[in-house]
Amino acid sequence: MIVDCAVYRDGHRAEGPEDLSEALTGARAAGGFVWIGLHEPSAREFDLVTEGFGLHPLAVEDALKAHQRPKLEVYDDSLFMVLKPVVYDPESDTVSAGEVMVFAGDCFVVTVRHGEGAPLAAVRRRLEAEPEMLGKGPTAVLYAISDATVDHYLEVATELQTDLEELEAEVFRPEGGGSRNTASRIYTFKRQVLEFRRATGPLAPPLARLAGAGPLGGTVPFVHDKARPFFRDVGDHLTRVNESVEALDRLVSDILSAHLAQMSVRQNDDMRKISAWAAMAAVPTMIAGVYGMNFDRMPELHWVWSYPAVIVVMAVLEVLLYRLFKQRGWL
Repeated sequence: MIVDCAVYRDGHRAEGPEDLSEALTGARAAGGFVWIGLHEPSAREFDLVTEGFGLHPLAVEDALKAHQRPKLEVYDDSLFMVLKPVVYDPESDTVSAGEVMVFAGDCFVVTVRHGEGAPLAAVRRRLEAEPEMLGKGPTAVLYAISDATVDHYLEVATELQTDLEELEAEVFRPEGGGSRNTASRIYTFKRQVLEFRRATGPLAPPLARLAGAGPLGGTVPFVHDKARPFFRDVGDHLTRVNESVEALDRLVSDILSAHLAQMSVRQNDDMRKISAWAAMAAVPTMIAGVYGMNFDRMPELHWVWSYPAVIVVMAVLEVLLYRLFKQRGWL
């Protein structure tokens, strides 16, 4: 569905006409641009935009199907950029990713949103409150969307760092590290980091290209050269995010290894305790077994103090074994 459609002239909003081709013609004649926002459009709804703005069919197919990696593609009449905003749910400690597709031309911007994690409404309000910036045209919109998306990455990275610290404290807590749910929580957290990484990692090359850096650097059509420092700043923020994600991934792997090592040590401790108690039980069992064979020629059977002597010997041996195992840390 079409969420919003407006023509911007000199940084100020004017409602666009119902006919999109007329809106584009009017904006081009007045030196402004058209910004159309769509949310999970159907093929019929998107056909209206495609016909009015001449969007490339391959980019249109990607925008309709979604499930794309972050990327930047240049066509004859427009740029096509895919970003993956993320949403963090503090109640379930999960990260979910949406998608934003941006078509930017000489005097138009078409944004397509999939999912609920896109900050487009806030970006539009922010730009409309800054007419000077909005007057820069489609480049300003592309920069604002990229900046808002990456800034939210930083917030999510901070939340994940907090969750990781709590998980680390649970793993190394004496009474909590061996719980059955700990390993499951670690794997779940690692999966959230992986989901976050899929959104942030592939976005670095497109931003480097917009900033004119890297092997694909250079002039990108429909983007002002003066905007390069701004995209470079967004790229720097994204680098911080990717470094945080790498650190989170390494730490959660280390925590998992530490948890497995703890479990192995505790299992060894349990086995030593079981072995110690089994050895202590074996001594009286062996003595009782010898004297339970009922042979005729066993003079000890007829001694007056044989029974008390056997009990004392058993007790002394049990005490000695207990002290021995206790000193070695088996009990």
